[in-house]
Amino acid sequence: MRTLTRFLRRNLVVIAGLCTLAYLLLPNVIVTVFSFNKPNGRFNYEWQRFSTDAWTHPCGVADLCGSLSLSLRVALWATLGATVLGTMIAFALARYRFRARGAVSTLIFLPMAMPEVVMAASLATLFLNMGVGFGFWTILIAHIMFCLSFVVTAVKARVMSMDPRLEAAAQDLYATPLQTFLRVTLPIAAPGIVAGALLSFALSFDDFIITNFNAGSTVTFPMFVWGAAQRGTPVQINVIGTAMFAIAVLCVLAGRLVGGRRKRS
Repeated sequence: MRTLTRFLRRNLVVIAGLCTLAYLLLPNVIVTVFSFNKPNGRFNYEWQRFSTDAWTHPCGVADLCGSLSLSLRVALWATLGATVLGTMIAFALARYRFRARGAVSTLIFLPMAMPEVVMAASLATLFLNMGVGFGFWTILIAHIMFCLSFVVTAVKARVMSMDPRLEAAAQDLYATPLQTFLRVTLPIAAPGIVAGALLSFALSFDDFIITNFNAGSTVTFPMFVWGAAQRGTPVQINVIGTAMFAIAVLCVLAGRLVGGRRKRS
């Protein structure tokens, strides 16, 4: 008992962390397991028998791959727009002093604090009053709006932690402002920019509430999953979810490997 107590005291934080990680990953494990299930009925909630039919025919359900393609396109363009605008705003807020700077910072961070349904309803009202038809472009604008705050937060934190003496040293070595930005400022700020871009992509691809208010008859992948759950959940949804999770894990591992090699070099 004393040995066990001593072990728990020394490794309590590690054990708690592993338990928390297991709890967070459990839904992904269940989704992966049920992607190999072949249910007898419409609902994929009980294990029946092992099958790889859903993996060999991931687009076997009507409109599933179409909605997935739409979500990927929206997420990519929303990530690009939010990253470019958010990076410029972050540099402006971190490097320059101007009137209403505090008010701008507050307005930028409001979408992170307010409930999504409030922002969704506000954007839908704006589009209706302007007479804009709901569809791809309204979804894209809405996604850029709520992803912007997360990019600004990530990039601003990175820019504010930069050592200004590095840029001063580059200027002392006769580097032009463009060379200083491309060879000194941008590489240092790149981790924050990449983090904001990845977060924007994940949030945009996964969003349902804001999309549902501003989509009209357009159906994204989260909306397709919600609609399919009312009639029966096809196994192909688990296949897509498992594939997206695996791609995310591979991206994280690749980033860790690249970062480790740079540190060693």
